[in-house]
Amino acid sequence: MKKLLFLLILACSFITNAQSIKVKGAIKDSLGVPLELANVVASIKADGKLESYAITNYEGNFQLSLPKNNTYVLKASFLGYTPQEKELTVPAESEDINLDFILNPLADQLDGVEITYEMPVTVKGDTIVYNADSFKTGEERKLGDVLKNLPGIEVNDDGEIEVEGKAVTKVMVDGKDFFDGDSKLATKNIPSDAVDKVQVLRNYNEVDQLRGVQNNQDNVAINIKLKEGKKNFWFGEVTAGGGTVGDDEAGYLAHPKLFYYSPKYSLNFITDFNNIGEVPFTFRDYFNFTGGFRNFNRGGGTNFSISESDLGFAVAQNNRANEIETKFFAGNFSYAATESLDLSGFGILSDNSTNIVNNSIRRYIASGSVENTNSINDQTSRLGMLKLSGVYKPNSNLQVDYDLLAKGSKQVQDDLTTSIFDGNTNNIVEGKENTPFSVNQNVNAYYTLNEDHIFAGQIQHLYQDEDPFYNAITDLLPFPGILPVDQNQDRFDINQNKNVRTNKIDGKVDYYYILNNVSNLNFTLGTTYSNQQFGSNIFQILDNNSRVNFSETPPVDGENLPLINDVEFAFSDVFLGLHYKLKSGQFIITPGLTLHNYNVRSDQLGTSTSENDWKVLPDFNIIWNIKKSESLRFNYDVSAQYTDVNDYAEAFVFNNYNRLFRGNRNLENALSHNYSLAYFSFNLFNNTNVSGALNYTRRLNGYKNDTEIIAINQVSSPFNIDSNFPDETFSAFGRFSKRIKKFQINLSGNLALNRSNNLINDAIRESESFTQNYSGSVRTNFRDWPNFEAGYRLNINQYDNGGLSQTFFTQRPFANVDVRFLKDFTFDAEWDYYNYSNDEKTVENTYSFVNANLYYQKGDSPWEFRVQATNILNTEFINSDNFNEQFNTTSQYFVLPRILMFVVKYEL
Repeated sequence: MKKLLFLLILACSFITNAQSIKVKGAIKDSLGVPLELANVVASIKADGKLESYAITNYEGNFQLSLPKNNTYVLKASFLGYTPQEKELTVPAESEDINLDFILNPLADQLDGVEITYEMPVTVKGDTIVYNADSFKTGEERKLGDVLKNLPGIEVNDDGEIEVEGKAVTKVMVDGKDFFDGDSKLATKNIPSDAVDKVQVLRNYNEVDQLRGVQNNQDNVAINIKLKEGKKNFWFGEVTAGGGTVGDDEAGYLAHPKLFYYSPKYSLNFITDFNNIGEVPFTFRDYFNFTGGFRNFNRGGGTNFSISESDLGFAVAQNNRANEIETKFFAGNFSYAATESLDLSGFGILSDNSTNIVNNSIRRYIASGSVENTNSINDQTSRLGMLKLSGVYKPNSNLQVDYDLLAKGSKQVQDDLTTSIFDGNTNNIVEGKENTPFSVNQNVNAYYTLNEDHIFAGQIQHLYQDEDPFYNAITDLLPFPGILPVDQNQDRFDINQNKNVRTNKIDGKVDYYYILNNVSNLNFTLGTTYSNQQFGSNIFQILDNNSRVNFSETPPVDGENLPLINDVEFAFSDVFLGLHYKLKSGQFIITPGLTLHNYNVRSDQLGTSTSENDWKVLPDFNIIWNIKKSESLRFNYDVSAQYTDVNDYAEAFVFNNYNRLFRGNRNLENALSHNYSLAYFSFNLFNNTNVSGALNYTRRLNGYKNDTEIIAINQVSSPFNIDSNFPDETFSAFGRFSKRIKKFQINLSGNLALNRSNNLINDAIRESESFTQNYSGSVRTNFRDWPNFEAGYRLNINQYDNGGLSQTFFTQRPFANVDVRFLKDFTFDAEWDYYNYSNDEKTVENTYSFVNANLYYQKGDSPWEFRVQATNILNTEFINSDNFNEQFNTTSQYFVLPRILMFVVKYEL
């Protein structure tokens, strides 16, 4: 397959070069000075259609490719200069051509002249503007389809946007936040025909005062400019369909969307009801969705976060589910109340019901036991989110922001599991329920006293309440000698109540002193304070429905250990930081130091413990801006990691039917040394984009679990491992893309090596995992011909856990095709092939997924009809593998069967 991909790339390049010539030249001003980022457009003289375009490099040079045997009009332009046109005929036997342009400055009376033609791509400082119509082939349906055609922009399988290898942190539509920047909701819902231009905003900062004093190189935002016909009018679409799921279940789909944009306000409504596996908002999205809240301690050196309970719902996605039913509603608004006050917000409601069927083989490192499990999980998650925001800017010197985000959900999971190990069979019924609720509020103020003095204040409050309940009914006695279980029962019904309540306040003030136009000082004074109450208890329900509460274990090593938690835990960090930023030529250098005073206190089991510590944490950042669109960045910092109450509560808690955990009140912080080197090049001169990064982290005094494993039962407690046994993580990624005429070539690779030391059954064991992901593809972008994409993905996962080594391979050739025919019909299809195996050849599975759609839309009619087929080959399952400190797991997930649907869409 690799050879086939290479030959395909070579053939595409040969065919392109054989049928076209290159036009090279330079654009300079009247004094002979090269004009970087000047534009050249080549259009066909006969019909005015755009054929090609180019942008000059730092030497003013350009090159573009033109098909032979035609006449073109070439137009060169640059901001502030009079455009120039030249006619060029390219005969059938023509060789490469050199053509130069000299542009004259605009005269005063022509200052208002506008260029009447549009460049496909223009670059103005840190902003790249794409004219969407220049890249559309006519087969695009959503924003994500448009973005995939744009050089330098990638959209992954989850709908998340990346630019030059960096994740997009904010998505706006006509300058207004779209669900606070959630790129997935944007790429999968905004209609492609509404998109006029795509603006990529690099080095983005929402606060005008901070753009020149902070390093924003990792911040990328996208602003979608709508076509004029989509402004001041409601637009959207209503999609509905019906069909079959498998052999005997009816499938349905209803997906109305409605949008309104005007200079004064905007409204967006998205709904989705289906049972065909299209999940618009997963539980992973819910927990990752911050609602635009900023990372408070960015650059401060402290890593302290509050745990959230998700009951394992992150796996409930359509690629691992046997059945899924989804109900989803989202609404977003923005309103310019006055010239100085903007209001915005959104609400999201989701109700997902999921059935997961999973077979797994788990190999335990210490005991050598092998456990085979067959499980059926029914999951229901109902969640809601509400965000309200206000931005007050009475003048250019003052900005005040307020945000409120409330999140609540109800999660229920029922599992039926059969566990077989060492000849023993254990039938387990598990029940989990959680109703977490949180409110996060944020107030920010930015004030510019004068050009030399800038102040920024920030305060944030989090309230969170979680009450996870766990129940396990087993055939075999759970944890004999630890749980005082009444053994005179047919089965063992063990339950656990738990509650974690958190109040956390963060506050800081930044003062920026501008020394001159190339340097500034940043002083930071701030604090983090968190208070948590943690309670848990374990009890047994007997056959007669009576309840037995457990207070302590039978004697373990001569000591009765607690089984009831009642803990109050507090963490505080008071810090003072100093950073110096210097711009020298092509370099931006920012060294810094932050002084921290940490205090950790816990009250439990009738005693109180506390720890106070001072630390100085350095950080250093250097950016080499080689060119306007090429940079090399290095970053180093030391971070202190603290954990929350879950790891300090010393009474036992149930984590699973075969896992018990107890905290350690004497935990100290871990310390990490983090290094990163990143390179980015966005070259519009030769349509080549290259990005890559190297990362290394060395973690000292890390949190580890002291784990005792008997057969498949695990009892764990955290401790600080000696720094002579550090954890190390190496990672690297690289991405290369090049556009050759109508062909897009993409190559990428990701590697990660993790080494960790763990205490298992009183012995230090080293574990190592090495994961490799490679991909390559060729994609076309024709307007009048069928488009295709062909590629190959290779995943290699190598695990070495205490001497037990395994390697898993997944080879994935894939192909997609889009064809327009008979004027009004469009057909698209995608094929994904999986060859999953391990080095021992004890696991070897092959399977494919084929999906296809046939569309009919007559001319500009608002009606579209579609026949949709998913999993045409009726593939039953997929495979995956994972690794942790105690065991390796190979899993088989059953997936949705063949789905056939007839779908109607009406564009409003």
